[in-house]
Amino acid sequence: MMRTIVLAFALLLLAGEHRAGAESTVSRGAYLVNTILACGNCHTPRDADGGLIRDRALSGGLTITTPTFTATAPNITPDRETGLGDWSEAEIRRALIEGIRPDHGGLPGVPLAAVMPIGFYKALLPDDLAAIIAYLRTVKPVRNKVAEPVYRAPVHRAPYPDAEAGFTKADFSDPVRRGQYLVPIGHCMECHSTFSAGSSDYRGGLGRGGRPFGPALIQGLGSEWRGAVAPNITSDPAAGIGRWSDTEIDHAIRQGIARDGRRLNPPMAFVFYAGLTDADVGDIIAYLRTLK
Repeated sequence: MMRTIVLAFALLLLAGEHRAGAESTVSRGAYLVNTILACGNCHTPRDADGGLIRDRALSGGLTITTPTFTATAPNITPDRETGLGDWSEAEIRRALIEGIRPDHGGLPGVPLAAVMPIGFYKALLPDDLAAIIAYLRTVKPVRNKVAEPVYRAPVHRAPYPDAEAGFTKADFSDPVRRGQYLVPIGHCMECHSTFSAGSSDYRGGLGRGGRPFGPALIQGLGSEWRGAVAPNITSDPAAGIGRWSDTEIDHAIRQGIARDGRRLNPPMAFVFYAGLTDADVGDIIAYLRTLK
């Protein structure tokens, strides 16, 4: 009798540990998706004023039009007909780090549009990638079919050097190195690096800004949105943020307020970055201070 009780108690402990582990993984995924990755910045629909429609989160959002493609951010909820409900974990993983759709469904094997930051997501550590997928499985399914992408040229993605080099958990004992991980998974340099001829310069122009965004490029940010130009975020004291205090950089990231009090404009995802922890923001700032 006693052995049966002990065995039952042990099984309950194991079950509890398993649930705690699963919840921890999902919680980590929720944090990543809803803060630094800012997936909803593109994948959540908006109202006429550009506000996020949160009860339809991740069900499809902005439309991007460039000379080489037109694509609407797709539904990434678990809806089986219009979202990722029929995708396996391996298929979602492949889409996130290789940019290829599954070999079934409406667009079998077709690449994701170039605006999807696959080259940055290659930096994701396996545990974080698994957490993101686990969380996406728990999101409320929303039925919403978006327009299929139109490609006018082969999909091209500029490799991001830090993501290609990769990271390990051991790197994170160094705040600068950890910030160097958070910046690519947040694909910050997709906007904040020099851009010409349809490609970003992540070697010679990293962090220098200058990439323009306007209503002709991005549709869905609201009728009042007139566009923005990504600023220089290197440590240059005149052109960049070299003279900004840590608090001022923090306010820009999490509150969308520049050093001079100006409100920053979308597509800067400060609505999502507001949820970043103090530690993560501190590490991001530590890394930005190193940009020459």
